[in-house]
Amino acid sequence: MIDERTPLLEVKGLKQHFRMNRSYTCKAVDGVDFVLYPGETYGLVGESGSGKSTIGRSLIRLYSPTGGKITFDGMDISGKLSRQNNKRLRTEMQMIFQDPMACLNPRKKVEDIIAQGLDIHHLYKNKAERKEKVADILVKVGLAPEHAERYPHQFSGGQRQRVGIARALVMNPKLIIADECISALDVSIQAQVVNLMKDIQKETGTAYLFIAHDLSMVKYISERIGVLHMGHLVETGTKDEIFANPVHPYTQSLLSAIPVPNPRTEKSRVTQSYDYKKAGIDYNVGTSHHLGGSHYVLCTDEELAKWNKA
Repeated sequence: MIDERTPLLEVKGLKQHFRMNRSYTCKAVDGVDFVLYPGETYGLVGESGSGKSTIGRSLIRLYSPTGGKITFDGMDISGKLSRQNNKRLRTEMQMIFQDPMACLNPRKKVEDIIAQGLDIHHLYKNKAERKEKVADILVKVGLAPEHAERYPHQFSGGQRQRVGIARALVMNPKLIIADECISALDVSIQAQVVNLMKDIQKETGTAYLFIAHDLSMVKYISERIGVLHMGHLVETGTKDEIFANPVHPYTQSLLSAIPVPNPRTEKSRVTQSYDYKKAGIDYNVGTSHHLGGSHYVLCTDEELAKWNKA
């Protein structure tokens, strides 16, 4: 099945390497390919250190990519950006960070934090319009207009994350990169924030790159999922394809670790362990194999035949 929609974001062979010293270079992301369509949510999952956040920071150009090509809304953003392209990127792509306290300036009021992007790009005519835009976006994320006069330390964790979402949304972006934006919150607050994000997406048509390690939450919010391990995208497909038919051993080990909310079933749940070195798999040798629909797995022909038998 070939998707005929025009991608909003197209990533081909993305590499992000960090030279640690003369003899060692850390290959945080090493040849990742995926596409993201307008108005959809693409979930990026994997263990800590797999390269998820690095991909998000490379896409929004907090890091300069070592290699590969990134196309955002028909604009090549992988090389040196012109002033015009940089302005477009900074307004049309936004990021929600993991720690809602660390990413908010404690010395600024919420109104100034949210309006920072508006100030930089001169997206209002006068102070009254600025105040109105901030008040409207606060209401949209479930806060009150009077909260604009408060400081970040006067909010709870969930409220601070709403401020972070408001700061991204006020720019009216086409894509929001949500980098582990719920991992620091309580479970009940996580559900509130994710439901808020889904409601906003229905209203505005914004696309999300949702980076997380909680697979059950990714399944709830995402249409398609990419499984990342050691800087390689080992498996990708719709959430139904990934959860119903996980092919790669690493994907199977991740899914087997999800707790089941049923004491009887939970007792008999068997978790699968995955050791890259012992498995004898080399991600650099494998190629992307199409399994049907939008389901792809990174492997060699021999590995695919072996996994299908199993």
